[in-house]
Amino acid sequence: MKISSVGIAGLGLIGGSIAKSLRLEYPGLIISAFDFPSVLEKAKQQNVIDESVDDHLKLLDNDLIILSLPVFKSLSLYKELYPELRENQIIVDVCSVKSLFSEASEKLKSKGKYIGLHPMSGKEKNGFDNSDSLLFENAVCFVCDNNKNEITDNVLNFLKCTGLRFTFIDALLHDKIAAEVSHLPQLLSVALVNEVAKVEDNFNFINFAGSGFRDMTRIASSDFKLWEEIIKANKQNIINSLQNIVKRINSISENLAAENFDYLKEQFELANKNRNDIPFNNKGFIQPLFDITVFLEDKAGTLNKLTSILAKNNLNIKDIELLKIREGSGGNFRLYFDSAESAQKAYLILKENNFATNFTNSHEIFNS
Repeated sequence: MKISSVGIAGLGLIGGSIAKSLRLEYPGLIISAFDFPSVLEKAKQQNVIDESVDDHLKLLDNDLIILSLPVFKSLSLYKELYPELRENQIIVDVCSVKSLFSEASEKLKSKGKYIGLHPMSGKEKNGFDNSDSLLFENAVCFVCDNNKNEITDNVLNFLKCTGLRFTFIDALLHDKIAAEVSHLPQLLSVALVNEVAKVEDNFNFINFAGSGFRDMTRIASSDFKLWEEIIKANKQNIINSLQNIVKRINSISENLAAENFDYLKEQFELANKNRNDIPFNNKGFIQPLFDITVFLEDKAGTLNKLTSILAKNNLNIKDIELLKIREGSGGNFRLYFDSAESAQKAYLILKENNFATNFTNSHEIFNS
């Protein structure tokens, strides 16, 4: 089955990035979109879309429909469009809560196909202006599909151009994990900042918070408008997570009051172990990448020399990360490859070319 047309509801950060990736990979693909007129006009001017849709029902004219609006708006559109699909026509949503769509699909009848997707990537700023054709490079995308078949494979192969790496998961389990690793930290960060933002004897406590506090509470700056529907849609899982964390905090408080420092020591050591077990450079879910670290001098052309050497040896860098840098001296970079063999080969080649490098173990890539 060939996908020759795509209709996207919502050209924000996610929907816009998908559109830009598809445009680069498939120049002849017809892309239409449903959004505010000002957004659609901008997308047409940039040649990201071919057609503006002022009626969401016109999305049914496409082979593939992608719902990228906020959760409940996407769910409402899904319930309206899914029963109207033709045979082999596909509708997917890219929302961060999946069970609502899975439950709805079991109650609705359709000749078409539904696939739930959750791309695990984003930016601190949303909207079409911040969309990027490379947003999903090496990021994992959850796939929730109760009836996986040839159409599923076809759609995922079609979307591989975005750079996403697909992982199948049950919708209910997805929402539980999302509550623990994403939604709970968001609310805890909000609570922590608001607890510390107190004043006593004209001293504002938060004025003395350092970089560590800022790092662990960065997400407290998130816009509630972006979170409101997510929290509502995954409410019960979030409540369960909050109740569990309250139990842990109470246990720490009780043992501290009883001066049971052995318990606290155990908790610190367990947390240290669990923290170190978190796969490095979080980008997605259970997708191994293999890495080496390289020191590069702070000289023009050094990075270009490195990448050129690897390219000549048919070694493709899947991702690159700057770890630390000192101006005038240089910095440590971490290079990621898709196999241990590629990483090992890159290590040996760079070493032969007098680069200071280390070969480390594989890391599984996660994201919240």
